[in-house]
Amino acid sequence: MIQTLSWLNAADNSGAKKLMCIRVLGTKEGSIGDIIIAVVKDAIPNMPTKKSDIVRAVIVRTTKGVKRENGIVIKFDDNAAVIVSKEGSPRGTRVFGPIARELRDKNFTKIVSLAPEVI
Repeated sequence: MIQTLSWLNAADNSGAKKLMCIRVLGTKEGSIGDIIIAVVKDAIPNMPTKKSDIVRAVIVRTTKGVKRENGIVIKFDDNAAVIVSKEGSPRGTRVFGPIARELRDKNFTKIVSLAPEVI
C-alpha cells in the first residue's frame, strides 16, 4: 500500500527517477491503478521533469500483494509509478518493467500498451 511519504521509482522515461507520494486521491492508502500526487525527489538532467516538480502519477507496482479473484496474489520487488497528465495519458513515451493487469480494468490502456510485460 502506498501512503503519504512513501517513496516510489519512476517507471517511465519522463525524466524523474524517484518520487515521494504526498497525497493519494480518493482514499487513504493507494494500490495498483490509483492516482497519486507526488513530488520528484531525483531527476535526470536536461529532461522536462525537474527535481521538486509536483506531478500526478499512477501506481503500477507495489511490494504489498494484490489479490485477484482467482486467488492469486501478485507482488513486485519495488514500488513504482508512471507520471501522467491531468487527462490520464502518460507523459513519457516508454514504460519500464512489468505492470499488473489491473491497470487495464481501470482504463489506463495507453500505459498497458507501452509496457513490455503485463502480468
